[in-house]
Amino acid sequence: MGFLDSIIGGKGATPKEDDYMDLDLAAYEEAAGEEPALMYVKIATINDLKDTPRVKDEVYNNNIVIIDIQKLKLDKITFERVMKDLKDVAKDVNGDIIGIGDQRYVVITPTSVKISREKVGGGN
Repeated sequence: MGFLDSIIGGKGATPKEDDYMDLDLAAYEEAAGEEPALMYVKIATINDLKDTPRVKDEVYNNNIVIIDIQKLKLDKITFERVMKDLKDVAKDVNGDIIGIGDQRYVVITPTSVKISREKVGGGN
């Protein structure tokens, strides 16, 4: 068996359980968390109006926030109010806001971080 066969397997080779290695992502996260960053990417879900203050605080604290707004879209009035609040925050801090993933998610950025509207890859 050649070197390449040992990596991708030869004809009829089936991987064995011993061929896999468990990755301890928690150890990586602990090591990465040792040094504080200037900016974080935070994940949030907004289900109603009471969830917006924490998201706004994160943007004011210079973090990028990716927000799941799927459930929020069920109530049009609340949706429009929350979106107006988020747009106002982006404008207030000179950041940016954009909907992605068929408008299921919103990304809001802090001061001086702009979001390109051009796709990097994947066609169209």
